[in-house]
Amino acid sequence: MSKIKVLIAVIALLFFVTACAAEDDGITDITFLNYSSNGGQEATLEAMVDAFEVANPDVNVTVETLGYTDYFTQLAIRVAGGQAPDVFELNIENFRAYADKGAIAEIDTTTIDISEINATTLTAFQIDGDQYGLPTKFSNVVLIYNKDLFDQAEVDYPTNTWTWADELAAAQAIRALGDDIYGVYRPIQTWEFYKTVAQNGGSMMNADQSAFTLNSTQNVEALTMMIDRVNGTNVTPTVDQLGGMGDWDLFLSGRLGMIVTGIWAFGTFAEQADFAWDIAVEPGITQKATHFFSDAVVVSENSDEKEAATRFAAFLSGSEEAALLRANANWDLPVALTDAVVTAYKAVTPPANKDAVFESLNYLVMPPSLERFGEVADDLQLYLSRAINGELTAQQALDQAQAFIEDKYN
Repeated sequence: MSKIKVLIAVIALLFFVTACAAEDDGITDITFLNYSSNGGQEATLEAMVDAFEVANPDVNVTVETLGYTDYFTQLAIRVAGGQAPDVFELNIENFRAYADKGAIAEIDTTTIDISEINATTLTAFQIDGDQYGLPTKFSNVVLIYNKDLFDQAEVDYPTNTWTWADELAAAQAIRALGDDIYGVYRPIQTWEFYKTVAQNGGSMMNADQSAFTLNSTQNVEALTMMIDRVNGTNVTPTVDQLGGMGDWDLFLSGRLGMIVTGIWAFGTFAEQADFAWDIAVEPGITQKATHFFSDAVVVSENSDEKEAATRFAAFLSGSEEAALLRANANWDLPVALTDAVVTAYKAVTPPANKDAVFESLNYLVMPPSLERFGEVADDLQLYLSRAINGELTAQQALDQAQAFIEDKYN
């Protein structure tokens, strides 16, 4: 036998021995793809993975983090190509689409501990009562306000009992402080619309979601209020007045009294705001209502390691250890709301009034549960934009949206 053949045989034998050793070492390798740790929370996620691996020494987790902009494009390609990671992250907006494709596995909740997980978040990732995702964090929306501007305008700080009228009165007083100072900002788009109309007793669809109710009296009143804040009292800046500046940037500049936005803003505002600020439950009119957003981890239907993948997903979702890491990092609200987690979350300030976050959980609303809701949202936005621009009144915009969407989707 030539030396070359001997060398090849030795290499082949070493490869075989190494492969066998890897198979026999008792370690299961799984992959995890996520987006939410990107841009500031990578170390927190790494600490969670380390904690899981200490508690589960038979599992090795390889993490890949992508930016949100690229995430769903890359995920779709991998799922279509049969290369989906064992565990991956989905937001509530995209969850149903991947479930309907058969891309994610049903989770046997009898094999894991979900006792500490907030019930609302669990329900959000169920289909016909079966669990297909395990929530990791959730967010709601609150009224964040600049205390310094309130002091300058000599206006009392917002309370959890405020109505739209209270908000407007304070916004007008703050707007009067200067030409480039504004009272309040809430976006006028579909994702804000469905929540705001709920505050006025309205909704985008009827109770059993069999018909659209876009142009109801309550909805027209709500949209009229939103538009008047911009084009009437001008307590909210127009697009031209913003001059390309984002709403967070305007708030951080110290020139915006109130902003309706999510609790995920806390970390950024705490680091960058050079003025005092706090939060309150978002004002309503006939009732309170606030957004519910959540992310979940799911197990790929094509995973060869579903048991290990499910254990990892359950740890990220329901373990107090992971929840405390999230709370201490001010990284949204953990879903495992034990007493220790709640205490840790409230201890991270600002804002001081984190009780408003928990009070807001009593008023969560979600968009209609439609497979094609993304398309509905885009279509409605066209009519909302025409109302903002003054081409249509609120009544005309919603009448036309009702006719178009009803014809297209019913």
